Amino acid sequence: MSEQASTPTPSQPSQPSAEELVASLNASEADAMAVLQADLATLQAKSSEMADLYLRAKADAENARRRAEEEISKARKFAVESFAESLLPVADSLEAGLVIKDATPEQIREGAQATLRQLVAALERNKVIAINPAPGAKFDPHQHQAISVVPSEHEANTVVTVLQKGYSIVERVLRPALVTVAAPK
Repeated sequence: MSEQASTPTPSQPSQPSAEELVASLNASEADAMAVLQADLATLQAKSSEMADLYLRAKADAENARRRAEEEISKARKFAVESFAESLLPVADSLEAGLVIKDATPEQIREGAQATLRQLVAALERNKVIAINPAPGAKFDPHQHQAISVVPSEHEANTVVTVLQKGYSIVERVLRPALVTVAAPK
């Protein structure tokens, strides 16, 4: 009876041998290694693609920055050029007025007024606007500079007189208007 117990019967499953277990483990390790190598190759390709995209984006950003700097430089250059060009007729008028030797005071005055109109028009075309508050206007320290406080029939902290016009360019004060301000009563 002891012989029968040691030999497998068709109803009992057979135990794999040690060699079969080692071969089976080696095959599953080989399969796992193949899967890991495929995953590694995929990740390396993705990493290479991402590095390429990064370098391209970095180059694009650098090119955009360089183009923006060039455009800013050109804008400054051409803004000054445009401003200077609008002042040329004023210079021409002044030179033409100086050529006339026997001009009467009335002719000189008319020429000066015409030249002033040209200058004001050139300044306005270039967004340089005069700050010239009317008497009684509220004093604005952002646009006006008070030279003195004087007694007046105007309400306190209002402009009494303008001693010198101010100028602004695109809402930025180039020079504040010099004014006298009404004293509190």
